Amino acid sequence: MNDNMKTKFGFFMAVFVFAAILFCGCGKKSGRTLTSATGTIYECLVVMNENPLTQDEISSLKQPSLYGNGSAYDEPISTTYDLVRSVMAAPMPCLPQMEDYFQLSHVSIAEFDDFLKATRNILIVDLNPDRYTQAKCTCVRDNWSTPQAVCRIQAPSQEAFVAYWNEFGTAIRDWFVKQEIDRQNKFYRNMTNQEARTKLQNKWGCDMLICEDYMLIMDTTVLLNDEKVDFLWCCNSKGPIRRDLVLYRYPFRDADTFTPEYLNAKRDLVLGQLVTAQLEGSHMGTEYDIFPPQFRALSVQNNAYAAEIRGLWLILDGENMGGPYVSHSRVDEYGQYVVTAEVFIFASGQKKRNALRQAEAMLYTLKMPQELNALDEVVVDKDSVE
Repeated sequence: MNDNMKTKFGFFMAVFVFAAILFCGCGKKSGRTLTSATGTIYECLVVMNENPLTQDEISSLKQPSLYGNGSAYDEPISTTYDLVRSVMAAPMPCLPQMEDYFQLSHVSIAEFDDFLKATRNILIVDLNPDRYTQAKCTCVRDNWSTPQAVCRIQAPSQEAFVAYWNEFGTAIRDWFVKQEIDRQNKFYRNMTNQEARTKLQNKWGCDMLICEDYMLIMDTTVLLNDEKVDFLWCCNSKGPIRRDLVLYRYPFRDADTFTPEYLNAKRDLVLGQLVTAQLEGSHMGTEYDIFPPQFRALSVQNNAYAAEIRGLWLILDGENMGGPYVSHSRVDEYGQYVVTAEVFIFASGQKKRNALRQAEAMLYTLKMPQELNALDEVVVDKDSVE
């Protein structure tokens, strides 16, 4: 084989290998072939031209700096990209160190080529007075790759975009967060701890996609302040980051049960008794002074009582340990219980955003007995019609 033939043979082999890799990474949706998305979780590509804001536009902003009102980090918003970054890359609440909601990359409209279109999360801002008469936003999934989330904002002017982002920027960021949570839960559907899930189903009448990497380490019922509390604890201690999932339930009293004060006190009581550390007398607590827990109501299928709390946990009277936690509290309408599911992580010297978000995704799979019963009724009705 001469040198010319060797060169041609090497070229065709390279093309063949590239095509094989591309084919293996493809999926199909609506008759189209999609490549696998590039990038990692909670990364987002922002496609927009960066222009300076006018003084009037700066005056209209909800917050004057990239990190929010009253932040120790004083970096003023002065361009359109700064405005987007102040929301998409804002610091996540209740983490012990500053970590952004999303890690951003930025290119101009002209730089957005076919290679970049495979990115996992893409936010496009297109300003064109000749094409658009009002600001609007379109969000789609799996447009150029899979899994992918693409949000395109179109506006006739910079002024219109600034007004639109001021009103809807946080909602757009939350949409991207939801896409990441949904992707994680698709993964959990194929990797569940059946032992823990069965105990939850049989004893509580609830269901949850508990990841198979979480080992069941406690399933008990205790009496606290003359009130019966059921408690289930799973732990994933693989690698440098420890992840814990706890679920506990207790009788539902009235609307006052779903106040921040009541839920925080119940957390301190239950976890303070049942989650202990190596040193005798040490136990789980909640950080209230520096980073107080943040409470927000959740909207869950017309359930009037649903709440999320984010905060920092710490070990009291013992080791110097702590980290972030997230809890969801719901009502079992059949048994009249409050059910709280919480994830907390310990990652000394590690970044915590991605680990917490991945664990947090399980909380969104929690189903109450009334929801499971409603699903059964739908199946029965469908069968009866057929």
